[in-house]
Amino acid sequence: MIPVFEPMIGDTEIAYVTDALRRGEISGNFGTYLDRFEQGFAAYCGCKHGIAVTSGTTALHLAVDAVGIGSGDEVLISASTNIATALGVYHNNAMPVPVDSENVTWNLDLNLLESLITPHTKAIIPVHLFGHPVDMDQLMDIARRHGLFVIEDCAESHGATVRGRMTGSFGDMACYSFYANKVITTGEGGMVVTNDDRLAERLRLLRNLGFTKPRFRHDVAGYNFRMTSYQAAMGLAQLEKIDTIIGKKRRVAAKYNELLAEVPGLRLPLELNWAKNVYWMYAVTVEPEFGLSRDELASRLAQANIETRTFFCPMNRQPVLRKLPGFRLDDCPVADRLWETGLYLPSSPTLSDEKLELVRDAIVAARN
Repeated sequence: MIPVFEPMIGDTEIAYVTDALRRGEISGNFGTYLDRFEQGFAAYCGCKHGIAVTSGTTALHLAVDAVGIGSGDEVLISASTNIATALGVYHNNAMPVPVDSENVTWNLDLNLLESLITPHTKAIIPVHLFGHPVDMDQLMDIARRHGLFVIEDCAESHGATVRGRMTGSFGDMACYSFYANKVITTGEGGMVVTNDDRLAERLRLLRNLGFTKPRFRHDVAGYNFRMTSYQAAMGLAQLEKIDTIIGKKRRVAAKYNELLAEVPGLRLPLELNWAKNVYWMYAVTVEPEFGLSRDELASRLAQANIETRTFFCPMNRQPVLRKLPGFRLDDCPVADRLWETGLYLPSSPTLSDEKLELVRDAIVAARN
């Protein structure tokens, strides 16, 4: 079986985690690994502050809470995304409003944003889908004109850039995931990065049950969203090799582009001239010219011991969101089509050319 993804973990990760355990750096902010990981990752993203948490989902939850978004508020989000983006809004009792995808990068369509803004709109959460960044210069111009917060969902875009500037450094905050299949991993885990001192203080307060002084007196209802120190140790080891991992992912994508360029009916991912795509997953759409549906191709590849995944079910079609009183039932035809035709192929950074050729051969054989 060629899995859809395997993380690149080596001796350094084992050594750092073992060292953290031996030093007693387990829960909370004991020792140095958590601070070093937070500071190092924030600096990598071009930000002053990093607040490590239990997952990318809780990072989004905290970020939405930190700017005071709640009942009666609306947040514009990418329609094509993991449900976690919407849940960060949902669990703060606000209303997620899906923004349809555009048909080039598959990110949210910036031309639709202003038509969806109402007096209740408080923020935008753009998702840098599959590692290709949103044009954050254009998005930030819209957000500033309308006085909206921007929370970047960077779960899939560690190291991606817009005109040379890192994703995660544009908005008021940015949220990262370190799940096992992300660019770098701590197993489970996430981080919020920001350049805003006040927001960083608020995020740290909320992350840690709202503890102040005296210790067991609480003025706010916080959360227990702390990352463990030994997870941070693994994250620090991964951070040290992040450029190597991204380089390998881009090599895999370049090889796929070469191998699949002449396959009719496969639409391949691209990289616009102002962007650096980190190709979190090598994502394609299966067009009618291919001769098989997306599901049929996935089934043929599974029979050849090649694992794949579909694109995300869009937020406008999520049953849990459609039950919300007042949820906007706007059409998102591009996101719908991506859900029906999108497939990502094995994308581990360590994939050899020989295995990539096996994937290509299986795709070509499926058409015959």
